[in-house]
Amino acid sequence: MIDHIGIGVSDFAASKAFYRKALQPLGYELLFEVPAELTGGGPAAGFGVPPKPDFWIGGGHSNVPPIHVALRAASRAQVDAFYQAALAAGGHDNGAPGLRPEYHPNYYGAFVLDPDRHNLEAVCHEPA
Repeated sequence: MIDHIGIGVSDFAASKAFYRKALQPLGYELLFEVPAELTGGGPAAGFGVPPKPDFWIGGGHSNVPPIHVALRAASRAQVDAFYQAALAAGGHDNGAPGLRPEYHPNYYGAFVLDPDRHNLEAVCHEPA
Protein backbone atom coordinates (compact mmCIF):
# COMPACT_ATOMS: atom_id res chain seq x y z
CA MET A 1 0.00 0.00 0.00
CA ILE A 2 1.33 3.43 -0.91
CA ASP A 3 1.43 5.88 1.98
CA HIS A 4 2.18 9.05 0.02
CA ILE A 5 3.65 10.31 -3.23
CA GLY A 6 5.42 13.51 -4.23
CA ILE A 7 6.04 15.26 -7.52
CA GLY A 8 8.34 18.09 -8.48
CA VAL A 9 6.90 21.34 -9.80
CA SER A 10 8.65 24.25 -11.47
CA ASP A 11 6.46 27.07 -10.07
CA PHE A 12 5.58 26.17 -6.49
CA ALA A 13 3.10 29.01 -5.88
CA ALA A 14 1.20 28.41 -9.14
CA SER A 15 1.07 24.66 -8.60
CA LYS A 16 -0.02 25.02 -4.99
CA ALA A 17 -2.88 27.29 -6.09
CA PHE A 18 -3.83 24.86 -8.88
CA TYR A 19 -3.90 21.81 -6.62
CA ARG A 20 -5.84 23.60 -3.87
CA LYS A 21 -8.66 24.23 -6.32
CA ALA A 22 -8.41 21.09 -8.45
CA LEU A 23 -8.38 18.62 -5.55
CA GLN A 24 -11.09 20.29 -3.45
CA PRO A 25 -13.95 18.29 -5.06
CA LEU A 26 -12.20 15.08 -3.97
CA GLY A 27 -12.14 16.26 -0.35
CA TYR A 28 -8.45 17.13 -0.49
CA GLU A 29 -7.12 20.13 1.41
CA LEU A 30 -3.72 21.72 1.81
CA LEU A 31 -2.77 20.15 5.15
CA PHE A 32 0.92 20.78 5.61
CA GLU A 33 3.68 23.03 4.29
CA VAL A 34 7.41 22.69 4.77
CA PRO A 35 9.69 25.66 3.98
CA ALA A 36 12.76 25.21 1.80
CA GLU A 37 14.99 25.73 4.84
CA LEU A 38 13.74 22.45 6.29
CA THR A 39 13.63 20.34 3.11
CA GLY A 40 17.18 20.94 1.95
CA GLY A 41 15.71 21.92 -1.43
CA GLY A 42 12.55 23.74 -2.39
CA PRO A 43 9.38 24.25 -0.39
CA ALA A 44 6.87 21.40 -0.12
CA ALA A 45 3.10 21.22 0.31
CA GLY A 46 1.10 18.18 1.38
CA PHE A 47 -2.50 17.68 0.29
CA GLY A 48 -4.94 15.05 1.50
CA VAL A 49 -8.24 14.21 3.03
CA PRO A 50 -7.86 15.31 6.67
CA PRO A 51 -6.04 14.48 8.77
CA LYS A 52 -3.24 13.04 6.58
CA PRO A 53 -1.47 14.44 3.53
CA ASP A 54 -0.79 11.76 0.93
CA PHE A 55 -0.07 13.86 -2.17
CA TRP A 56 2.90 16.23 -2.03
CA ILE A 57 4.36 18.80 -4.38
CA GLY A 58 7.91 20.05 -4.10
CA GLY A 59 9.16 23.28 -5.60
CA GLY A 60 12.29 23.63 -7.65
CA HIS A 61 12.24 21.36 -10.68
CA SER A 62 9.45 19.49 -12.39
CA ASN A 63 9.77 15.77 -13.05
CA VAL A 64 10.99 15.09 -16.58
CA PRO A 65 9.22 13.49 -18.24
CA PRO A 66 5.94 14.53 -16.59
CA ILE A 67 4.25 11.80 -14.56
CA HIS A 68 0.73 10.42 -14.15
CA VAL A 69 -1.05 10.45 -10.79
CA ALA A 70 -4.54 8.99 -10.36
CA LEU A 71 -6.61 9.83 -7.28
CA ARG A 72 -9.65 7.80 -6.29
CA ALA A 73 -13.02 9.51 -6.30
CA ALA A 74 -15.98 8.23 -4.29
CA SER A 75 -18.46 8.91 -7.09
CA ARG A 76 -18.74 9.80 -10.73
CA ALA A 77 -20.07 13.19 -9.67
CA GLN A 78 -16.78 13.80 -7.84
CA VAL A 79 -14.87 12.95 -11.03
CA ASP A 80 -16.98 15.46 -12.96
CA ALA A 81 -16.50 18.13 -10.27
CA PHE A 82 -12.73 17.51 -10.18
CA TYR A 83 -12.51 17.93 -13.95
CA GLN A 84 -14.42 21.23 -13.92
CA ALA A 85 -12.45 22.56 -10.93
CA ALA A 86 -9.10 21.60 -12.46
CA LEU A 87 -9.94 23.30 -15.75
CA ALA A 88 -11.16 26.40 -13.91
CA ALA A 89 -7.87 26.42 -11.96
CA GLY A 90 -5.86 26.56 -15.20
CA GLY A 91 -5.44 22.89 -16.03
CA HIS A 92 -5.64 21.59 -19.58
CA ASP A 93 -8.02 18.90 -20.79
CA ASN A 94 -6.39 15.51 -21.31
CA GLY A 95 -9.57 13.40 -21.34
CA ALA A 96 -13.07 14.48 -20.38
CA PRO A 97 -15.02 12.56 -17.74
CA GLY A 98 -16.40 9.30 -19.00
CA LEU A 99 -16.33 5.54 -18.94
CA ARG A 100 -13.12 3.83 -19.97
CA PRO A 101 -14.43 0.27 -20.58
CA GLU A 102 -11.08 -0.76 -22.02
CA TYR A 103 -9.83 -0.70 -18.39
CA HIS A 104 -12.94 -2.31 -16.86
CA PRO A 105 -16.72 -1.81 -17.20
CA ASN A 106 -17.09 0.68 -14.31
CA TYR A 107 -13.88 2.69 -14.82
CA TYR A 108 -15.03 6.32 -14.88
CA GLY A 109 -12.22 8.84 -15.09
CA ALA A 110 -11.15 12.30 -16.14
CA PHE A 111 -7.68 13.56 -17.00
CA VAL A 112 -6.20 17.05 -16.69
CA LEU A 113 -2.68 18.34 -17.28
CA ASP A 114 -1.34 20.48 -14.43
CA PRO A 115 0.90 23.57 -14.94
CA ASP A 116 3.94 21.28 -15.49
CA ARG A 117 2.00 18.94 -17.81
CA HIS A 118 1.76 16.18 -15.20
CA ASN A 119 -1.27 14.03 -16.05
CA LEU A 120 -3.65 14.24 -13.08
CA GLU A 121 -6.59 11.84 -13.04
CA ALA A 122 -9.62 11.35 -10.84
CA VAL A 123 -11.18 7.89 -11.14
CA CYS A 124 -14.23 6.16 -9.72
CA HIS A 125 -14.56 2.37 -9.93
CA GLU A 126 -18.14 2.19 -8.68
CA PRO A 127 -21.17 1.53 -10.90
CA ALA A 128 -23.42 4.48 -11.71
